[in-house]
Amino acid sequence: MNIEEFKYEINELGRERVPFLFIVDFEMKRPLVFKLSEVTNDEVLYSINGFTNTELKKSVSNCTIIKSPVDFETYRNKFQKVLKHLEYGDSFLTNLTMKTKIQLSCSLREVFHASQSKYKLLLRDQYLVFSPEIFIQIKENKIYSFPMKGTINADIPDAEKIILNDKKELAEHVTIVDLIRNDLSMVASNVEVTRFRYVDQITTNQKNLLQVSSEIRGTLQNNWPSHMGDILLELLPAGSVSGAPKKRTCEIIQEAEEIDRGYYTGIVGLFDGVSLDSGVMIRYIEKDRENLYYRSGGGITTQSIAEAEYQEAIDKVYVPIH
Repeated sequence: MNIEEFKYEINELGRERVPFLFIVDFEMKRPLVFKLSEVTNDEVLYSINGFTNTELKKSVSNCTIIKSPVDFETYRNKFQKVLKHLEYGDSFLTNLTMKTKIQLSCSLREVFHASQSKYKLLLRDQYLVFSPEIFIQIKENKIYSFPMKGTINADIPDAEKIILNDKKELAEHVTIVDLIRNDLSMVASNVEVTRFRYVDQITTNQKNLLQVSSEIRGTLQNNWPSHMGDILLELLPAGSVSGAPKKRTCEIIQEAEEIDRGYYTGIVGLFDGVSLDSGVMIRYIEKDRENLYYRSGGGITTQSIAEAEYQEAIDKVYVPIH
């Protein structure tokens, strides 16, 4: 299925109010659509804000993860490529990610069942997502987005105060909120920021994290389900995992990262016949032959420090089991 076929299929299913699950990769080369009535547990396990096709059981009491990240020099070379473009003004904010080889003491299927996240997906026992980040939600003609930017270890004294007062984090968050607001304005009217920089706590098997988000809302036309495919394509890729301006920044990402992200930082979503809910596929593990890799990253601005960004990407390698 190519991206135009994906758009047409979603528009048709939306017009007919047929419930479906969709998965689209960051580069939009391998999108997938499944009618919920036809999804098989062998191919796909999903839990979208609790709406799931499997009984969720906490099948492991603990799951240890051993990280073997790329060396700092390798990361810094990619960071410097991004920084050069930022200094030239080609981008205001670029999301840079890296690939960490890991070892798990449990299977991907066990992590799927035991992890706690808003958006969970296991595709073909090869791609695992346990993401806290909403892409868009549509309810009663209202479209919502909740960009996440800013992460800190919750165990640090005054962690919330530190993250909210960090000028670099503030600049990065403002840029993403402005980008998402502009994106939503292409498909909706009366777009406004209804909550700015609120803090959620995420519990993991290694540490507690604080994550900073904002809420943006707009109004869609009554027939939005018939145009759902068009809406999604207008908004993709997600601004929080690409940057601004989006088109040029995606080119910079390709230059710096040198490999496709695939389903990592793509979108998974579910239409139940009435409402749409979707998440950004961060917190992501992929299986390549017999090896497991965890993908993670963060937003880079001209104020970013390579060592700190490298450490943040490593800190984001975790499984939310506790």
